[in-house]
Amino acid sequence: MSFSVAGKTAIVTGAANGVGLAIARHLMAQGANVMFADMDEDRLKAEFGTDTDDDDTPARMFAGDLREKLTLANLLSATLDAFDRVDILVNASRQVRMTDPLDPDDDSIALMLDQNLHASLQLSQLVARRMIKQGKDDDAPCIGAIVNLSSIAAQRTRPELMAYSIASAALDQMTRSLAVALAPKRIKVNAVSFGSVMSASLEARLEEDAAYEDQIIAQTPQGRIAGPSEVAEAVQFLCSDSSSFVTGEVLTVDGGRSLLDPVTVPAH
Repeated sequence: MSFSVAGKTAIVTGAANGVGLAIARHLMAQGANVMFADMDEDRLKAEFGTDTDDDDTPARMFAGDLREKLTLANLLSATLDAFDRVDILVNASRQVRMTDPLDPDDDSIALMLDQNLHASLQLSQLVARRMIKQGKDDDAPCIGAIVNLSSIAAQRTRPELMAYSIASAALDQMTRSLAVALAPKRIKVNAVSFGSVMSASLEARLEEDAAYEDQIIAQTPQGRIAGPSEVAEAVQFLCSDSSSFVTGEVLTVDGGRSLLDPVTVPAH
């Protein structure tokens, strides 16, 4: 069975590094046109150089604060200017921040909700309206796909990751709610919840504490940390027509980690 995304146009946020970058590269390698979007313009330029306006390339980049509504509207406009349509949205922009649960001045929950939840919701709403408009004369069973990147932290209890866990759990529920709301419009909405994957945040953590890797591997049944491409392949399935009857699902990609994860070992 082919999980083809060839000829489709995708917006991937968080595409300057880590898992988001791997997803954007993978979709492009599979024949999709891809808008690489991120807040970090320097990293995007490092990936693409300064000239990404070549009409013959299937990739474009967009830099801006994705928490701002105007920026999101500009992102969609830039995608339509480059490729005329949008068929796939991958909300891969996510941030991990430590929390002090006993500090009343700790604002990490508000920050995580703003970055990891609200921005994804607003962009999903914007893109879904475009998908509905361009798909009115299309009789396909599915006219668009939205995939959110979540974390197994949504189901784990780790106080210092409280804000990230809350935002991840909220994102899972947002996925299910949007899936029901958009199903009559023939747009599927799913999420990939991952752990034990070499994300940008995990790489940064391992630079601070090399022993952290051994702890994670010891609590992962498959005995390893996966590469970002393994998340990208799961995302491709959810973006392809092969999953046209799959919506509202939170697909776990963690090597079995969440099956036995004790609270003493952090989730990534």
